Amino acid sequence: MSENVLSHIAIVPAAGVGSRMKADRPKQYLLIDGKTVLEHTVEKLLAHPQIAKVVVAVTEGDPYYPELSIAQHPDVIRVAGGKERADSVLSGLNYVSAQLPCEWVLVHDAARPCVTLNDIDRLIDVCCAHPTGGILASPVRDTMKRANKENNIDHTVDREALWHALTPQMFKTQQLTRALADALQQGVAITDEASALEWLGETPALVQGSANNIKITQPEDLALAEFYLSRERG
Repeated sequence: MSENVLSHIAIVPAAGVGSRMKADRPKQYLLIDGKTVLEHTVEKLLAHPQIAKVVVAVTEGDPYYPELSIAQHPDVIRVAGGKERADSVLSGLNYVSAQLPCEWVLVHDAARPCVTLNDIDRLIDVCCAHPTGGILASPVRDTMKRANKENNIDHTVDREALWHALTPQMFKTQQLTRALADALQQGVAITDEASALEWLGETPALVQGSANNIKITQPEDLALAEFYLSRERG
């Protein structure tokens, strides 16, 4: 693990509905091996020695979260989630700034339970030595196609220098808070935390992480995540 012993806070936006899963509940509450996706994710973050607390942004009136084991964990704090991801992250950031002041935060998708501690460690090492921060990412390996309006191939995109953005994404608390607040106020489309920093003209680091760090989006992703987690335990 890293020699940098400073503690950091992780923020997990978990207010999404996950409509593509076609399930009876949001995807973060689906089960893998008897435990919800969200519990797997939060427990993984808490297992890292440099993450002191996890702030989870959950929809007001969410009926599932209070039933989870993590809801009573002393190092897990619930805050109100927002309509969009950026709103939920900003809610978490505002809590951190007021109650848990720290220089850096890591933002991690609720539906990425397969992130490894080694990848988080590498991200922290790189970001703490970087002027802006950075994200876990995976180089694009497949041939990429650009579609036309009829969903036919328009042309092949050069995959050189293309990366899949993963999480966690790690940035300085104050800078990320300002970037998200200003972008939301001006109606800028923010797809992840890095895009808010890019909007400010910053160039976050790309830290190569495992492609196993999948985001559970489709029904078949649950079985794949279960496989990765079971292999990790074994």
